[in-house]
Amino acid sequence: MSYFAKVLNGKVEKVLVVDADFIPHLRESTPGTWVQTWKDANGASEKRYNFAGISDIYDTDADAFYTEQPFPSWTLNDTTYIWEAPVAYPDSGDYVWDEESGNWVEYTPSNP
Repeated sequence: MSYFAKVLNGKVEKVLVVDADFIPHLRESTPGTWVQTWKDANGASEKRYNFAGISDIYDTDADAFYTEQPFPSWTLNDTTYIWEAPVAYPDSGDYVWDEESGNWVEYTPSNP
């Protein structure tokens, strides 16, 4: 059994676990392209960098899956295809990104 993502217009619509032999039948009965994805991708280019999730983006030129941009200030690392904040995450503590200040702020129940 393998994981396959159904991609339509560059977006992942669903992810299935099926035998690879079943994929040609899916292509015939539903629109979109089926692209194999791996749970253990871990940034490996031969495994399309990241495991595909619903609403993720599939870049055909890079042959890479990645999430939607979480914040306007974040940039996509073209080596790992993971979004990066303009400021490194602090070494310790529980922080959330604050787009307005452009920095990490300590998480508190009043600042989720």
